[in-house]
Amino acid sequence: MTLIRTIEKLGFPFATENPFLFCAHHKDAYPKGNNNLGPAVSLADRNLGNDFTLRDGFRMYHGRSVPGFPEHPHRGFETVTVTIKGYVDHSDSMGAAGRYGDGDVQWMTAGAGCQHAEMFPLIHQDKENPLELFQIWLNLSKKDKFTAPNYNMLWSEDIPEVTVTDRGGRASRVRIIAGTFQGVESLDPAPASWAADPKNHVRILLIRMDPEAELTLPGVSESLSRNLYFYSGDAITIGGESVAPYHRIRLAGEDDATVTAGSDTCLLLLLEGEPIHEPVVQYGPFVMNSSQEIHQAYQDYQRTGFGGWPWPVSDPVHDTGKNRFARYADGRVDRRGPVR
Repeated sequence: MTLIRTIEKLGFPFATENPFLFCAHHKDAYPKGNNNLGPAVSLADRNLGNDFTLRDGFRMYHGRSVPGFPEHPHRGFETVTVTIKGYVDHSDSMGAAGRYGDGDVQWMTAGAGCQHAEMFPLIHQDKENPLELFQIWLNLSKKDKFTAPNYNMLWSEDIPEVTVTDRGGRASRVRIIAGTFQGVESLDPAPASWAADPKNHVRILLIRMDPEAELTLPGVSESLSRNLYFYSGDAITIGGESVAPYHRIRLAGEDDATVTAGSDTCLLLLLEGEPIHEPVVQYGPFVMNSSQEIHQAYQDYQRTGFGGWPWPVSDPVHDTGKNRFARYADGRVDRRGPVR
């Protein structure tokens, strides 16, 4: 088996492999904000409520006055939201809330079912509000599909980072969102996560390579699903192949993979893990093991609202000044420093 299985151009969303279900790369050049944390520009002629067309550098997605994703349900999997720039206001049916961004990661287990909103508040009125993030969906095994919903914050200042210097003195900086790299372990994922068991070899890495830097990703197992997403830079070389930016490289899981950056700084996302060897049936916001379970999910949501919606609007944003915070369903509050 060769090191490289396939190379394909990235779309929206990115193609993924089991145990990952979905990966969206959101990158929007939002303008200055107004007093309501929305864009301080006209939104005329946009298809508000379903605005996925990049116009003037940004999209409103399902938001009408503030960009983002108002109240919507999930069941049967996890969302891992990896921010790079900009901010997200979280609200959910458990009564939890938070503001995070600029390198923070939110790990949410939908489990038996919850609703949440993910809004992108434009908190700066004196400058632009660029946003860049990845939202990754990680499947749950059948035994954990109905675990209690949970969310946890992995704050940027706590996420471990390893700097690897090659023989030429060029550096690669590796942020460890999940798993281990060079003996350094990530923060704990959610307790019911497929990533919580080390034998599942789940690894999520954000990689920043200096020009011409060289970095080796160690082989793990023949059964591993390994996908490297090259999303910014001029070129990388891997397995003797030159790869242009905005491509996905599917790699053999058992072999070491040495990546060499081109003449520009190169940014990559690595998603890898052992597959969950169970049926996957996905319909909209629900991921279960059978069509009957999908049907039941819709019935349960219509009957219970997965706990209801405790917020007065479907698209809440938080009047917290410019501070990051997490308020959990059990009443705990974790306050962090101001946004930049």
